[in-house]
Amino acid sequence: MTSLKIEAWAESWPIAGSFVIARGTKREANVVLARVGDGSHYGRGECVPYARYGETVEEVLAAIAATPAEGLDRVTLAQRLPAGAARNALDCALWDYQAKRAGQSAASLAGVAPLKALTTAYTISLDDAGAMAAKAAAMRHLPLLKLKLGGAGDDQRLRRVRAACPATRLIADANESWSEELLAPLLAVAAETGVELIEQPLPADADAALAAIPRRVPVCADESLHTRAELDRLVGRYDALNIKLDKAGGLTEALALAAAARTHGFKLMVGSMLATSLSMAPATLLAQGADWVDLDGPLLLAGDREPRLSYEGALLQPPTADLWG
Repeated sequence: MTSLKIEAWAESWPIAGSFVIARGTKREANVVLARVGDGSHYGRGECVPYARYGETVEEVLAAIAATPAEGLDRVTLAQRLPAGAARNALDCALWDYQAKRAGQSAASLAGVAPLKALTTAYTISLDDAGAMAAKAAAMRHLPLLKLKLGGAGDDQRLRRVRAACPATRLIADANESWSEELLAPLLAVAAETGVELIEQPLPADADAALAAIPRRVPVCADESLHTRAELDRLVGRYDALNIKLDKAGGLTEALALAAAARTHGFKLMVGSMLATSLSMAPATLLAQGADWVDLDGPLLLAGDREPRLSYEGALLQPPTADLWG
């Protein structure tokens, strides 16, 4: 068996301005890169340690460093690391390594048809209603906008943005900021303003109320979903699932999760954390059959790595082999 070497390091990428959600403000994207190789071929993967899930850059680096390289492949990786950012970086690096060693695309190895360009959402950070409406108006040439919401005042945010963008498709992400009391009134406003989807309105540990009310707008699980282990619990509460590689622990689990989710009747969004093109690239395989795609992370940064993904407005082109896969 080929002997692999594992390397990992951290990077920080400044955000263009700031990125605000209900949980706080970010001004840089802190990522961890993993690199696996045999001396002739190498593969890379990028992950985002996320405090919401108890992850830090230091702990992710330590987890990768402690992962034995002997006999490492995507199957043994799932046995050695739990789902999360560290496993994602290594899983994606192994996909990239395997593709380069085989001289095939990662899509081909995964049994995915040749990749097509994707239309991604563009995210408008949480702000007061007037500011969000102004930002949305400046981006209304794009086909799909994603609004970050925060609870109180979301009715005005939705109405002001819709008035500023009467023809634009809208989805919204509440990031667990709604209370049960706000749920029905705000879903009514979302329906009134033609929002296609609301992500994670209630906290992940308090989402049972979703099964007890009419969902006038489809509701999507984000923080409530990581791997296939949660699927049964989410039936009846959610209409769609947001699959992210950092939550699932890599492309391997994410592909299996997507297939299982479809058998449960869920629609799918493919999302990501705020990161560079290297983080988005593996997700383009997963996103080929998604109902919504939210892979705009590099567009929100002040700069991106080279080589990078190609965005033409909202149209995201498949990655080139020199970036990933």
